[in-house]
Amino acid sequence: MSIRVEALTKVYGDQKAVDGISFTAGPGVLGFLGPNGAGKSTTMKILTCFIPQTSGTASVCGFDVVSQSLDVRRHIGYLPESNPLYLDMYVKESMAFIAGIHKMHEPEKRIAEVIEQTGLGPEQHKKIGQLSKGYRQRVGLAQAILHNPDVLILDEPTSGLDPNQLIGIRQLITDLGKTKTIILSTHIMQEVEVVCDKVIIINKGKIVADDTLKGLLGKNNKSTLEGIFISLTN
Repeated sequence: MSIRVEALTKVYGDQKAVDGISFTAGPGVLGFLGPNGAGKSTTMKILTCFIPQTSGTASVCGFDVVSQSLDVRRHIGYLPESNPLYLDMYVKESMAFIAGIHKMHEPEKRIAEVIEQTGLGPEQHKKIGQLSKGYRQRVGLAQAILHNPDVLILDEPTSGLDPNQLIGIRQLITDLGKTKTIILSTHIMQEVEVVCDKVIIINKGKIVADDTLKGLLGKNNKSTLEGIFISLTN
């Protein structure tokens, strides 16, 4: 499995943001769902080595997130919810900057591929600060996949996209999931039903569901995913 999490816990003061969760994820798209404050972003920040856990273990592609964090970062692409970008950079310039961080050799071909893949062609010579929110999301996604990582962690990747852009980015995530392990956090249940193979629902720091999408719907008498989510997190 590309991702292994065992008894992962994160404590802030008196609050357990993540409470002893365990799961695995392999190639495909895993929907990581939960209400606001459930522990999703905390878990993703631990997996991407932004913050350390309080206890438990987590590994990405066989590398421990604490003791082998540089190896983890080489194998992972991350699009955080805040999508931090250098607004004064041009789109293509920002891609070259990210390629430099990853020490990519002859990155021009890969940059061209990713710009095409994410539909940024018409905007590639604009400053990021001039782009709409939807195109800024595309830039964030392009930066996350540029070094061709084995694992992608996407926090609300379709936030702010119009319906046409949604279709394109969902298709891209589906295509990437054929060869990569993707953790997709979103509040849009329709999106999960379209692109995800497996679903984890977390509530108050604990996992309350971990199954294939088909299995989860089957166990709940073919109820909608939205209905299952509400019943497990209320």
